[in-house]
Amino acid sequence: MSPPPSRVLIVDDHDGFRAAARSLLERDGFVVVAEASNGAMALVEAERMGPDVVLLDVHLPDMDGFEVSRRLARLPSPPVVVLTSSRPIADLRSRVKESPAAGFVAKDRLSGAALTTLAG
Repeated sequence: MSPPPSRVLIVDDHDGFRAAARSLLERDGFVVVAEASNGAMALVEAERMGPDVVLLDVHLPDMDGFEVSRRLARLPSPPVVVLTSSRPIADLRSRVKESPAAGFVAKDRLSGAALTTLAG
């Protein structure tokens, strides 16, 4: 028997990216349990829905994804966090390494396989 699909929370301030990511991830067998457009909403939805994985944009209007990832790591059952951005990883590499996130995937490289690899 295969494991149940991962439950994902998508956090991004662009409606279009959230919709595209939802479609792509659901097609690859993930269950998108919620979406959030800012960090505060992400924290509320993570506590409410208990996702396995949070796909988290680095650049949000109220707080950056690194701060959100630190706060998510303090939850009683923290989700695996995968950071994303349209900026190249070279610009963010040291901050990603210092964060509690499992890794980083560029928005244009997002796939179910990439998320599975990073979320382990």
